[in-house]
Amino acid sequence: MSEIKIFIPAPDRSPPSNTQGPIAWARENLFGSISSSIATILFFYLLLSYVPPFVEWAFIEANWTGTDRSVCEANAAGACWTFINVRLEQILFGLYFASKPEELWRPILIFILFFALLLPLLFERTPGKKWLSVALLGIFPIVFYFVVYGGSFGIPQSNTTQWGGFLLTFALAFVGILLALPIGILLALGRRSELPVIRSICVVYIEFWRGTPLITILFMASVMLPLFFPAGVEFDKVVRAMIGITLFQSAYTAEAVRGGLAAIPKGQAEAAMALGLGYWRRTVFITLPQALKISIPSIVNTFIALFKDTSLVSIIGLLDLLNMAQTAARSVEWRGYDIEGYLFAGFIYWAFCYGMSRYSQNLERKLDTNRRN
Repeated sequence: MSEIKIFIPAPDRSPPSNTQGPIAWARENLFGSISSSIATILFFYLLLSYVPPFVEWAFIEANWTGTDRSVCEANAAGACWTFINVRLEQILFGLYFASKPEELWRPILIFILFFALLLPLLFERTPGKKWLSVALLGIFPIVFYFVVYGGSFGIPQSNTTQWGGFLLTFALAFVGILLALPIGILLALGRRSELPVIRSICVVYIEFWRGTPLITILFMASVMLPLFFPAGVEFDKVVRAMIGITLFQSAYTAEAVRGGLAAIPKGQAEAAMALGLGYWRRTVFITLPQALKISIPSIVNTFIALFKDTSLVSIIGLLDLLNMAQTAARSVEWRGYDIEGYLFAGFIYWAFCYGMSRYSQNLERKLDTNRRN
């Protein structure tokens, strides 16, 4: 007679107390080795040495009110945010709109419209995302032109040479991103084309613009670009800067997309060909969507670099966000408050660059078909 074995499960046991909790985490991640312990101690030493004085200078002892520098001179121990408050319109919108208070509604309306279209796209359950994207990428630039530039519908035409501040940075970056992406995609497809002439043209274009510094391109766009057009055809400095930035950025975008195309297995295209799909149908519906998904980090990285590189337009006499903050801090009324201007401009740069980075990460997770629930 065979024996009947009864399996009695062992009682659940919680892990040892020394392997869980904040103390265990700190022991493993902060003090796991001698070098890690030294780095941790040095980090906290620097943190305690510089963060409290900075918080006291930037917030506790800071000057927030007033209309002139006398308030800041009376309390020199803190930051002079009064300077930012007084020159805020100049730093954000440039000299033209800052000198015309009755026209400030134009850039303000544009930024309200931009964020009203952008913020709903950040939420996954927002209905009608397709139409919001069409409005942001297709309709918003047209509204921007007619409202900010003016000259139509009774809106006075603005002087683009006096554009500046964050408005100019935003305009250059938005146009550069909006135009460089489709041009870059076409260049990437052309570089992988089987037609030698098209492939050669795309290779020369990409390598030329990638091998030329942006500051040189801006200078060439400002000085040499008018020479290629007939007499009487003129472009202002802002349009020239947009053209130079777009040409430069499209080359880097093309390389990012090409890397995504190269990462797709050849079996994808071969299977599409076996199904009878032509070149454009298999490119648009099969290979290109996968390539763009793979290329998201590289593409967004180039966009972030473009947003910061707009400060180079100072070489052609345009005052972007950084240069406008610097110019305002070096005026006779506010000379000596460069740090506050740089910090304010740096915070705006960080906020937009960080926002683009976080959105790209969320987009990667959303499009990741290999993720497990």
